[in-house]
Amino acid sequence: MLRRRRTIVVCVFLLILAAVGWFSLQQYLHHPDALWRIVSQQCVPHQRDRQNPEPCAKVDLQSGFVLLKDIHGPLQYLLLPTTKMKGMESPELLQAKTANFFWLAWQQRNFMSLRRGSPVPDDVISLTINSTSGRTQNQLHIHISCLRPDVRNQLNQYAKTLNSGWQDFPVPLAGNKYIARKVSEAEFVQRSPFIMLASQVPQAREHMGRYSLAMAKLADGKWVILATERNLLHLNLASAEQLQDHSCELLK
Repeated sequence: MLRRRRTIVVCVFLLILAAVGWFSLQQYLHHPDALWRIVSQQCVPHQRDRQNPEPCAKVDLQSGFVLLKDIHGPLQYLLLPTTKMKGMESPELLQAKTANFFWLAWQQRNFMSLRRGSPVPDDVISLTINSTSGRTQNQLHIHISCLRPDVRNQLNQYAKTLNSGWQDFPVPLAGNKYIARKVSEAEFVQRSPFIMLASQVPQAREHMGRYSLAMAKLADGKWVILATERNLLHLNLASAEQLQDHSCELLK
C-alpha cells in the first residue's frame, strides 16, 4: 500500500512538472516579443555576419525589413522591420522617412509562388496588419497571405462603387464594418497606407492603434485599402487578418 502511494505521488509530481514545462513552452512560443527575438537575435545577425538570413527567408538590411515564413498556412509570410517597432500605434509609421512597409510586402509576394512551385495570381494575395487589440505580437508584422473566397467575391462585386476617397464598404466583411478606398500604383509607391489612414480619416491619427488595415488588388489594376476600427460592443477587435484564408482555398 505504501509503495502504491509513493508511486501515485511520483506520478502526480511528474504530471505537474510536465504541465509546468508545457505552460512555460507555450508562454515562450506566445511571448509578445517572440517575433522580435527571431528578427533581432537570429535573422539580422545571421545575415550580417554569415550572409545567411535563416530562419528568415530574406533579410534586406538596406531597406530595413525581413521576410519570415509564418508557422500557420502553407504560403503565409510575415514582413517585419529590422528595428523595434510595435505596430499600428508606432509614431514612426507616420514619418515620411520610414519605409513603406506595405509596398515592400507586396514586392515580396513572389515568395508565395516560389514556395508553392507555381504562380500565385495577384488577385489571390492580400496584405493585413492587426490592431493593438487584435494581435499577439509586439513587433510590427504584415501578413502576406491568401484572401478568403467570400471576401474576394465581395471585393469583385463592389469594386466599381469605390473611389479615391474613404467610404463605408457597402457590406460587412467577415462580419465587421470596414471603410475602403481605391489606390493607384503611383500613390501606393509614394505613400504608405498608414499615412493615408492617419491623414485622411478624421481622428484616426490620434487613435491609430485601434485600427487594422488590409490591402488587395482589384480587377482594374488598382488596390483597395480596407480599414476597420476596434468596437468592443460589436465584438470587433480590429483584426483584418480575418479577411485572409491561410489555407488558400482560392488556389484549390
